Amino acid sequence: QVQLVESGGGLVQAGGSLRLSCTASGRAFSSYVMGWFRQAPGKERQIVAAISWSASSTYYADIVKGRFTISRDNAKNTVYLQMNNLNAEDTAVYYCAVRDTYYSDHSYYTGTGEYDYWGQGTQVTVSS
Repeated sequence: QVQLVESGGGLVQAGGSLRLSCTASGRAFSSYVMGWFRQAPGKERQIVAAISWSASSTYYADIVKGRFTISRDNAKNTVYLQMNNLNAEDTAVYYCAVRDTYYSDHSYYTGTGEYDYWGQGTQVTVSS
């Protein structure tokens, strides 16, 4: 079993920055693909960014490209989402997710159904 704990959400003004963290416990963190998703009220959960276990591959949704950066520290079992130049459209609950993988798999994954474990979510609110 894997447990994920997110932190770093909060209230920020438009144009500001936040850094989300997600720490995993359980099996070897380095064999996980990690993803950040978000869900705004009345909308479906959507991929924001994803990173392969080796960090050799990353994915960003078009709407966050150039503003958000995903990274991971396998020694700390933690994945980060640095969010800059935030706007009101970024307001949502942000979730991190884990997918078990193999060391030969250097891919990222973008579908909600492709992940095995989810965190409880952290609220990000951007005031305009």
